[in-house]
Amino acid sequence: MNVRLKDPAFYLDPHDAYRRLRDEEPVWWDEEAKVWAVSRHADVMAVSRDPKTFCNGKGVLLTDRERGVAATNSVLYLDPPEHQQHRKLVNPGFHPHRLVSLEPRVRELAKQIVDGLPEGEVFDLVEEVAVPLPLLVIADMLGIPGDDRDAFKKWSDLLIEAATEFTEENMTAALELFQYFAAVIEERRGQPGDDMISVLINGEVEGERLTEAELLGFCMTLLVAGNETTRNLISGGTRALAEHPDQLARLVADLDALPVAVDELLRWVTPVMSFARTATCDTQVGDQAVREGDFVLLLYTSANRDERAFGDTADQLDLWRSPNPHVGFGFGEHFCLGANLARMETRVMFDELLRRFPRIELAGEPDRLPSVLMNSLQRLPVVLSS
Repeated sequence: MNVRLKDPAFYLDPHDAYRRLRDEEPVWWDEEAKVWAVSRHADVMAVSRDPKTFCNGKGVLLTDRERGVAATNSVLYLDPPEHQQHRKLVNPGFHPHRLVSLEPRVRELAKQIVDGLPEGEVFDLVEEVAVPLPLLVIADMLGIPGDDRDAFKKWSDLLIEAATEFTEENMTAALELFQYFAAVIEERRGQPGDDMISVLINGEVEGERLTEAELLGFCMTLLVAGNETTRNLISGGTRALAEHPDQLARLVADLDALPVAVDELLRWVTPVMSFARTATCDTQVGDQAVREGDFVLLLYTSANRDERAFGDTADQLDLWRSPNPHVGFGFGEHFCLGANLARMETRVMFDELLRRFPRIELAGEPDRLPSVLMNSLQRLPVVLSS
């Protein structure tokens, strides 16, 4: 199998390799990465539904086995029941009623961004459109200044880079972000508000307040996860629309279809390409025996193109696809906390963008981030026109 899970270059175009995996070895052992690669949709769902047999606490990234993890690093590394207890603290901030009240602010920001875009000129859609909206929104929710967004972007990008390879630069960024949030937490202890950081400071799990390390891990997770997925959905989704002009034209004529279209863009782009679990006992995935302690990598990108789940059009973009059981936000216990927020932000941004600029053309090769985790564009040159 020409599958190189530890090589970022492999993920630039993995679909033929994934198709072979699904057909020939749907649960395949990668000797270099020391991990079982799970490529079929049904198997990814089965593992995701069973946190007792496949835990998060020993790592969710390919690099976690090398560096080791602790539950305080992120809510991503918590297993039931602790995971639900911690997640419950911030659930109200992502409740549908809260998002309804947040949408006018998101639309205001989206309009401001679109108002500043040039018509008929080449510009970088990542920097001008995909980056600012989710960063400003999550900054609002955390109660931190949106003026710091350039620093947030740098820190967030370097932390994503660390998921592939540790460098002095991304380790320094992690320290800087810890120091930033430590100062915010200290300030918020004296002057609490209705923001998420204040909620976390004053929240309790089984009668105990979160430790400083838990607070810092939660804040970092919310900042990074709260902007990276949405940013990559907007940029990757725009690229998909530009590469499928017939679909784009049909969507422009029927913008009421945006909620369904956003889910198909999620399936097509799959911003988070994979997460891992560890087997807690001898078990099996599909027909493959898996031993206690084995690392299992859930290939969301492959699952989202599985013909067994999506039929003969699995490898085609269909903005009207329904039903659409994609795993673009994961599944099960660790289904993305901000899924509805990301959907809303993306829907609103495309609504504003396509009303103003119904034509999108690529103006050069997109620049892809070398990553084993995120399907992320660093640059997307486009030309917009009415």
